Amino acid sequence: MSFRFRAIAAAALSLATLAAGGLAKAADLPVKAAKKAPDLPFFLVIDDRVSFSWMPKGTDPGMWSVRPDGSINGKTAKQVYSFTHFDLWAYGTNFFTISMFKSGHNDPASPCVAPGVTITGGAADCAGATEIYGLFRSTFGWNELFNTKAFTMGPLHNISFEVGMDGNTENNFLAPAKRDVVAGLQFAFDLPYKGYFNVAPLMYYEFLNHNAFTQCGLFGPGVAGVTCNSDGNVSYRPTWAVEINYYMDLGFLPPNMQFWSISGRAGWYGPKGDSNGLPALSGIGRFSTSSKTELNSEPVRLTFDASKAVWGDKYSHFVDLWVAYRYWQNKFGLDHNAMPGVCTVAATGQSTNSCTESTVYGGVTVKF
Repeated sequence: MSFRFRAIAAAALSLATLAAGGLAKAADLPVKAAKKAPDLPFFLVIDDRVSFSWMPKGTDPGMWSVRPDGSINGKTAKQVYSFTHFDLWAYGTNFFTISMFKSGHNDPASPCVAPGVTITGGAADCAGATEIYGLFRSTFGWNELFNTKAFTMGPLHNISFEVGMDGNTENNFLAPAKRDVVAGLQFAFDLPYKGYFNVAPLMYYEFLNHNAFTQCGLFGPGVAGVTCNSDGNVSYRPTWAVEINYYMDLGFLPPNMQFWSISGRAGWYGPKGDSNGLPALSGIGRFSTSSKTELNSEPVRLTFDASKAVWGDKYSHFVDLWVAYRYWQNKFGLDHNAMPGVCTVAATGQSTNSCTESTVYGGVTVKF
């Protein structure tokens, strides 16, 4: 009898002996408990970052001054302090960011209504205004909601429901208080080198804002809803929006140079009615106060992964240095070719250069 068969026979005899010993003895044998699979955390990814950036040529609509040579200066430097949060969970993603923009004196805080001039007409050297702007966007993936892969094909990674909200406030005389909601779909596409490209057609509804200059009683009696707003608040009609964003590592570079990435974003927001909420007062042509399609974009941001370059892959994107180009036309929906007294000089139609923002800016971002 070969060794293999002798071993099998011995094993069979041993099992027969155990069986003859009765179930009680068999039950006494130690049984190794199966390991329980660890529970997945609620958030699969959490990414929190803080940034500081400097914007040399920011704008604030309606804030401008005249230089000694007679030209119009509608620019102001801004320091920007930002916090961003991103998380991934079983059914989608959440993104939140809030920023504080601290302007120079060419964008003054209240009680100034223009650089060096208060609401009473007196001269004053008002401090630069401070704006707080925040937004969130949440997605709910169709692949995850319906437990399928049907919405992944070719470069298409997923289709999602998307909802979000924006809000701002600023301590200038205008005292804006923007509140809007968005809802729609997001189409997520894959790019090479761990990149992505997202397109989101949305419904956009700015249901509240505030304009102190339209306050009834500020410049004398008025008719609420016709020549003034009773409390300065204004709401707009729903409109369309399209938001896109992308990111891609520059993985085609040599390994010793793979510290670079590019990203960008853009948002188009359709006309939403009269910018002052008082269409009866709107003129035609350059005297119009009707809103226009707004483009708010950062077409390209070039990022250097400083922490990866210094400490290695383990610390990738813990410290980023970046430079970007920002372009914002018809800022907040204000027609840069009209809106007398804001985007143009009422008497001449000359641009105040304050309703289009075009600037290169840079900053540092730290992950924690």
